Amino acid sequence: MRWRGRWLLGVAAIHTLFACVVLRAPLLSLWERGLFNTVGDDPMLNAATWFVFCGAFMATTGLAIDALERAGRVPRAIGRALLGATLVGLLLMPASGFWLILPVAISVSRGR
Repeated sequence: MRWRGRWLLGVAAIHTLFACVVLRAPLLSLWERGLFNTVGDDPMLNAATWFVFCGAFMATTGLAIDALERAGRVPRAIGRALLGATLVGLLLMPASGFWLILPVAISVSRGR
């Protein structure tokens, strides 16, 4: 059953929607400033930027895993890499959404 790539796509959509709602003001500020070289050292602009980028990378990973699931096999190395990145994220920010990636990372690394 194909669920892992779709799961990550769902998490990416929620992540990006959250950024658009909760971090709307910083995102609008980036846009109004013309985007180029606008983040600087402002923590809210940094947070907004990283939220959007992480959502995009999560969607890309979800699309890739879904295509591999459709083809019949997701390499376990992808799961191990995803698990490693997820564990680092959990170590640095335990009160975060990294927990939502864990089921996929474990499942792919186990080859299931």
